[in-house]
Amino acid sequence: MAATPQNPAAATPRRKVSRHRGEGQWAAGHFTPLNGNEQFKKDDDGLNVRTRIETIYSKRGFDSIDPSDLRGRMRWWGLYTQRKPGIDGGKTAILEPEELDDRFFMLRVRIDGGRLTTEQLRVIGEISQEFARGTADITDRQNVQYHWIRIEDVPEIWNRLEAVGLSTTEACGDTPRTILGSPVAGIAEDEIIDGTPAVEEIHRRIVGNPAFSNLPRKFKTAVSGSPLLDVAHEINDVAFVGVHHPEHGPGFDVWVGGGLSTNPKIGVRLGAWVPVDEVADVHEGVVSIFRDYGYRRLRNRARLKFLVADWGPEKFRQVLEDEYLERKLLDGPAPDQPVERWRDHVGVHRQKDGRFYIGFAPRVGRVDGATLTKIAELAEAHGSGRVRTTVEQKMIVLDVEEAQVESLVEALEALDLTARPSTFRRGTMACTGIEYCKLAIVETKQRGSQLIDELERRLPEFDEPLTININGCPNACARIQVADIGLKGQLVLDDQGRQVEGYQVHLGGALGLEAGFGRKVRGLKVTSDELPDYVERVLKRFQEEREDGERFAAWASRASEEALS
Repeated sequence: MAATPQNPAAATPRRKVSRHRGEGQWAAGHFTPLNGNEQFKKDDDGLNVRTRIETIYSKRGFDSIDPSDLRGRMRWWGLYTQRKPGIDGGKTAILEPEELDDRFFMLRVRIDGGRLTTEQLRVIGEISQEFARGTADITDRQNVQYHWIRIEDVPEIWNRLEAVGLSTTEACGDTPRTILGSPVAGIAEDEIIDGTPAVEEIHRRIVGNPAFSNLPRKFKTAVSGSPLLDVAHEINDVAFVGVHHPEHGPGFDVWVGGGLSTNPKIGVRLGAWVPVDEVADVHEGVVSIFRDYGYRRLRNRARLKFLVADWGPEKFRQVLEDEYLERKLLDGPAPDQPVERWRDHVGVHRQKDGRFYIGFAPRVGRVDGATLTKIAELAEAHGSGRVRTTVEQKMIVLDVEEAQVESLVEALEALDLTARPSTFRRGTMACTGIEYCKLAIVETKQRGSQLIDELERRLPEFDEPLTININGCPNACARIQVADIGLKGQLVLDDQGRQVEGYQVHLGGALGLEAGFGRKVRGLKVTSDELPDYVERVLKRFQEEREDGERFAAWASRASEEALS
């Protein structure tokens, strides 16, 4: 007997039949909110919370904040509650959000393209000193983050930032985040094409636009015409990479679907070439696809990378062309392999106009407001009115005359901001860590700074390019999977069986056209105290076993587990 709706038991063999609920794609007709985040976004656009912050919360204080605003919509204006002091990493995943919340905020200033005037940098520094207890970290997405911000002070901070052309709009939340750009756009001698007009036009169309303020999750963009591939394009939702088309000249190669966190994916090429004046059109099409077709049912599958992985680049390009651009894109070439191993622009470099730019390395992005103010003053004193942040937690002063270069380098050195850093100072980055982040399990910034000092002392002659990325949790804000040595924070057992802070080790990750994820050695974890010994041991083995010209990542991919332990 055949199975029927009235007699399902007649089927052989018997199996459970379930109806697929879909992925929450608006374009497929799935508009019903499928999780708490989708519900609060449907209830009220996150952009609207600014009015409540200015008229209610800043006047009545922290206790007046609606929970859906506090842990949701306020992110649309760059605000996250920070971690309450004294809560150890073992409680991160156990406590409720309200138990982890401090009554202070992290506030992120978005700096699209990493572009700042010295006036803007001075204001950032002054706000830090007056409202943020001196904090002002440089992130690996070219932003600056404050901590210890009181809700009462937020309107005044916004007024001061906006008076000099800065904002915190959509610096966080399910929105188009800060647009990464080459920090030497328009000035580098070797530049393929200046992406600045594209960054500006994308910003004009997208940021603060209600048509794009409710995305399935965050959306990350990168634009660079540098042959150094200096914006980590491989791990952004959409990226535009400078290339020379054999017929049409300089333009951009389009990549989509990159991202890290707990399900890392390298972006894929669409095979399309786009001139600079059409980049914003293509960007708008890609972000619209994400808005309409992105997976909203499950939060952990809501990034564009999952849609791209399911569709593939061919279908993605077809939908982009047919449904959003309503025209075909030109086919184009892939980027060339970078000549330089470092992509951070640290050091002294000649600009195309004959002047120089000077890139320097703070310790793991940790600066403070007073230092930023001094950098602005030093830049102006040496004839510059422009500075830049990079995706490697570094900074650059532009437009320095040759006669002023050495003086500025020495002045920066006096602030512990070296333009001639060791490999370890240059290549080590760290996320915020347990000091302020509610997701973190271990400390990162201080640990990274101490590791730099130890490795400089123990291996003073080591000069191979090397990246050491330290993350306080599995979310990979510090890009652990694509570092030579990636350290994912977790609690581990020491030799006496005690639970202590430590790291799972990833080895041999890389960005560039040979991008790939680091290798995990089974059972390889180190305590925080053991970290300098471990890194020293592995680097010495690398020096002993490497072949001529071999990079650390290549060696780590072929080395024995014993050599990596």
